[in-house]
Amino acid sequence: MKAFVLTHPGAADIELADVALPKIAADELLVRVHAIGVGIHDSYFLPPDAAYPYPIGIEAAGVIESVGGEVQDRRPGDRIAFVSAMQPKGGTWAEYVAVATSSLIWDIPADLDFVRAAAIPVAGNTVLRALTALPRVETPGDRSLFVAGGSGAVGTFAVQLAHHRGWRIAASASPVNHDYLLSLGAAKAVDYRSPHWPEQVREWAPDGVDAAIAVQPDTSSGCLPVVKDGGLLMSISGDDLISERGITPTGIPYGADVTNELARLMEQITTGEVRLELERVYPFGDALDALAKVRTRRARGKLVIQGV
Repeated sequence: MKAFVLTHPGAADIELADVALPKIAADELLVRVHAIGVGIHDSYFLPPDAAYPYPIGIEAAGVIESVGGEVQDRRPGDRIAFVSAMQPKGGTWAEYVAVATSSLIWDIPADLDFVRAAAIPVAGNTVLRALTALPRVETPGDRSLFVAGGSGAVGTFAVQLAHHRGWRIAASASPVNHDYLLSLGAAKAVDYRSPHWPEQVREWAPDGVDAAIAVQPDTSSGCLPVVKDGGLLMSISGDDLISERGITPTGIPYGADVTNELARLMEQITTGEVRLELERVYPFGDALDALAKVRTRRARGKLVIQGV
């Protein structure tokens, strides 16, 4: 089968190669990949026992071709979207992938195509977990949230889903994406390149925002001035966090189970209640162009690769 692989441990370059079809264990699924969600970490999440050449990628949508002997709740022909990370047999940038049944797996709604389904699992799961750490909004508009990096795949969901939960939202992006942020539900958009953006947020929320979510790397410390005393600062990108003025620093609660919430998110996208933004869909042969683009951190919404 065709796959984009790292040929050996420590390899710097990703190559398109012919590799063997993965053999599944008793608790695994063999999935024919129809679409692949592109993320900046696709070539970084590597298990220590990876088998090389190693197909990269952690997110996809496809059809189950066969199931292992111990699998009870999945069958050939099922349409699924999934996150399959740190698997020794390889990732999702391939024609076929072995998916452990312990992975995050969702049934794809009948009216949702593979391309859109592949764009949801990582960003949706990340945002839904992040939102579990935020305080509840009892009266819509009573609490304010700042999203640092609001126009990418994660930010697009964060702005919308927090808005649906009653938060007043300010978010940062380049000026070309400000109208986009407002269309998602943000009440205030600021230019992250301007040295005055923290002042602009504090003019909008004079006491500071109740919480901030730093999506982009190295933005967490910059968010501190806009968070009120005793507020919450969450880093999605894994920045080192510091605390001041009683602000609670935190990362994503990875233990939160949002399986049902993500299934609902797929339904909301199917009905148009939640917007899914696809900047571009790449043919499989141009997959490395998609990876180069996402690494610029300047994509609006999600990039997706169509399967072979």
